[in-house]
Amino acid sequence: MIGIIDYGMGNLFSVSKALERLEAPYFISEDASELLQADSLILPGVGSFKDAMEKLNESGLTAMIKEYVKTGKPLLGICLGMQLLFEESEENGLTKGLALLPGNVIRFPGVTPEGEAYKVPHMGWNNIHFFRSSPILENIHEDFVYFVHSYYVNTPDHEVVIASCDYDVEVPAVVGRGNVFGMQFHPEKSSKLGMELLRNFTELTKERVAR
Repeated sequence: MIGIIDYGMGNLFSVSKALERLEAPYFISEDASELLQADSLILPGVGSFKDAMEKLNESGLTAMIKEYVKTGKPLLGICLGMQLLFEESEENGLTKGLALLPGNVIRFPGVTPEGEAYKVPHMGWNNIHFFRSSPILENIHEDFVYFVHSYYVNTPDHEVVIASCDYDVEVPAVVGRGNVFGMQFHPEKSSKLGMELLRNFTELTKERVAR
């Protein structure tokens, strides 16, 4: 059973509908003890990094997520939820994140090195490129996915980056280490490729249950 973390800032409806299409059993909860029992967790997110971390801290879900990861069960962060997996963000003032992966979250400069302005937020379809193999990419080919974000992850550890896209700068699009995964785009809004990625996450959940 997949647990979707409800902390007041997630795109719960679209994520849950995607899991229903995949016939993957799930539940939505804000209760830490209940979520700890899930076979895998999804941390969705829409909005400000600072506001999201305040809600997670106030509700006790920050400690729960860190405890959960230690069990070895899979965790997937989506969009803002992916950014929260990293150490800190400069959005609305420097804010500490969950620090499950190395790196920080910074704003797109909006200007190329040559001085040409480009649109921020990064919004719409963009092609992702795979860097390394991962169970989250099993039987998947490179294609376009749907992004909506003004900040992106900057990590010193390139082994964390599974796939990326180009938006003047290199943008980590899929990240992961061990049992922690993240997708900067919205897989539930990314047509066939997005659904295949979510299906692979549900397969990781099944493997965990089988073990």
